[in-house]
Amino acid sequence: MTEQNNTLGIWLMIATAFVFAMQDGLSRHLAGEYNVFMIIMIRYWFFASFVIVVAARQAGGLRSAVATKQPLVQIFRGVLLALEICVMVTAFVVLGLVESHAVFAVYPLLIAALSGPVLGEKVGWRRWVAIGIGFLGVLIILQPGFGVFQPAALIPLLAAFMFALYGLLTRYVARDDSAAVSFFWTGTTGAVTMTAIGIWFWEPMVQSDWLWMGLLCLTSAFSHYLLIRAYEVAEASAVQPFAYLQLPFAAALGILVFHEAIRTNVLIGAGVVVGAGLFTLWRARVSKA
Repeated sequence: MTEQNNTLGIWLMIATAFVFAMQDGLSRHLAGEYNVFMIIMIRYWFFASFVIVVAARQAGGLRSAVATKQPLVQIFRGVLLALEICVMVTAFVVLGLVESHAVFAVYPLLIAALSGPVLGEKVGWRRWVAIGIGFLGVLIILQPGFGVFQPAALIPLLAAFMFALYGLLTRYVARDDSAAVSFFWTGTTGAVTMTAIGIWFWEPMVQSDWLWMGLLCLTSAFSHYLLIRAYEVAEASAVQPFAYLQLPFAAALGILVFHEAIRTNVLIGAGVVVGAGLFTLWRARVSKA
């Protein structure tokens, strides 16, 4: 068993958040020029290849990676994540990185809220208060009732709900399947799903954009490798709060590269959402202790 090193795990999670943000920037650029389904399909081809290579090198090989006790749930997880990525990348193009990530930051609160009905976990009143405050932060970002409400702002909220459900199902299958099995099914079922959809939207890509596409594929695989390593060397409760750094990293990229503006209400709302999310993570850790 790997020796626990929380300091190393935290640095790995910070690196993961940074690479995820760069990945989002690349997705935003390419999806602004080409069909979203095609971009995600190519990314999944590389990701599935990476997953298969990793599985083949593990003890037991591919036979062990395929051996799930819950195939239907694993398939649904993989399909759900692939579709969630399509929804979120669409949000990047429509809303930009800053506002999309500000709304998406609510997903840990959704996980906390849904962990009761989905997993049968107990959620105390303090976490329910934090969840309510977090959703107040989302309302500050969306500003319903002030001026013209943008229905497009609901796109990252849908992505957050899908990702929260994916996270809960990942915890559900972890009761019987190893992380390696779930990782294998995530990559392969996602690739099959996106191929079935994306192949109908194929369009020629200029040579320079293939370089960006290659970089997107590499960052996709590298970010997942860093994430796996972070959870291998440290306690999940110690490193999870640092995943929120993806929000400022992506926001900085949106402002500096894509010349997005950050509105005051988005800044305040995102702060409320992140604060509430960090509190729920802390309460979950206290309850577990």
